[in-house]
Amino acid sequence: MKKIVICVGTVYGAALETAEAVQKALNDKEYEARVAQNPTLEDITEADSAALICTSTTGSGDLPDNIAPLYTALTTQFPNIVGKPFGLITLGDSSYFDSYCGAGEQMEHAMTELAAVKVGEELKIDAMETTDPAEEAVAWALEWAQQLP
Repeated sequence: MKKIVICVGTVYGAALETAEAVQKALNDKEYEARVAQNPTLEDITEADSAALICTSTTGSGDLPDNIAPLYTALTTQFPNIVGKPFGLITLGDSSYFDSYCGAGEQMEHAMTELAAVKVGEELKIDAMETTDPAEEAVAWALEWAQQLP
């Protein structure tokens, strides 16, 4: 059974609701998924697990307050996550052209700088086009999980 830790960054709850729907769908398919609402380095470095980062974007492409400490820890403590498989689901608003899904870009950069391995393409969910981000994320996550090593 593949373990997946879903690290959530949320301001108003949409990313958390999305992550919880993804968790349920993955667990229904016999993955061992759990949601980390206030993710820490321990969630990212957990042995034998993949990381799925599900975050909204706030401000000018910024990280939500609850996931910002994880980003800071990744970029200042440099944990050994070489080869750690990870994926990204980012919620954003494309009307903010320059900062659209900027939180996901920051998390991807932090992870790849530490030699974690991105599995598949990032799912960007645009608030201008999608009224139910969970539905889109569940379909994507089930395909993503099948690509895990």
